[in-house]
Amino acid sequence: MSSVGEKLKQRRQSLSLTQQQVADELGVSVTTVKNWETGRHIPKLYLEPTKVLCDLLKLSLDDLVA
Repeated sequence: MSSVGEKLKQRRQSLSLTQQQVADELGVSVTTVKNWETGRHIPKLYLEPTKVLCDLLKLSLDDLVA
């Protein structure tokens, strides 16, 4: 089973998005995105940024956390 960070990284790469592009869309630093992808931190986002992340990566919330 993939972790949230692994899912984020795999999906981002499959969509040819950079960590910087994801960071810019969410209004966070690229370091934050790197930390999510390595599992150092779990994304702690409010509803709207979570929706933006899921829309950007074309994932449902269930797909992201399952």
